[in-house]
Amino acid sequence: MASAVSASLLAPREAMIDSQLKPCGVVSPRTVAAFHAVAREDYVPEARRGLAYVDAAQPLGHGRELMAPLSLGLLIENADVQPGERVLVVGAGTGYSAAVLSVMGARVVALESEPALAAAARAALAGFADIEIVEGPLEAGAPGLAPYDLILIDGAVELLPPELIAQLAEGGRLVAIHHGSDGVSRAARGLKRAGIAPLEPFGEAAAALLPPFRKAPAFRF
Repeated sequence: MASAVSASLLAPREAMIDSQLKPCGVVSPRTVAAFHAVAREDYVPEARRGLAYVDAAQPLGHGRELMAPLSLGLLIENADVQPGERVLVVGAGTGYSAAVLSVMGARVVALESEPALAAAARAALAGFADIEIVEGPLEAGAPGLAPYDLILIDGAVELLPPELIAQLAEGGRLVAIHHGSDGVSRAARGLKRAGIAPLEPFGEAAAALLPPFRKAPAFRF
């Protein structure tokens, strides 16, 4: 049963789906149902619960944020996640994206490098039997539980470490927000074939860059 806070925010949750997600192409019944089922307010700091459904990222502290609903929605809509698939969420934060994927039937490994966020995720995800939380460097992935059918990076990247691609099953997918050299951020999807998974953008979407996936500054005279 929904908590009093969750019940009071059910209307904003439905408004998020109808006014932010659906008009921008997040329309598949399974994706929409998962976003409806998971109470986003349970994954933001208590003082910001009333803002959980606005069309913006939410700060989580420790230099991290919960992606805006549309950015995450575009990634999940285009990830084509299927029930029973093993999914790695990189930069899981407080666990919201992991919860949405679990509701869609995925078996989720939620990787988080910040101990306080990992602790918050454990509390928020206590009722999810198909989510395993792992602490460690984001760029290293979770090789002990690989291979993965899908890797979702919960944030933006400029580059992808080969260690992550190696943990993706052949034919598997990777989705992330890619910060391009032109300064534009786009939702992107990669399909692993012959050991590589080049990202192909499919729509503009914003997200904060995760530091481990930042390009080294170019040397200039």
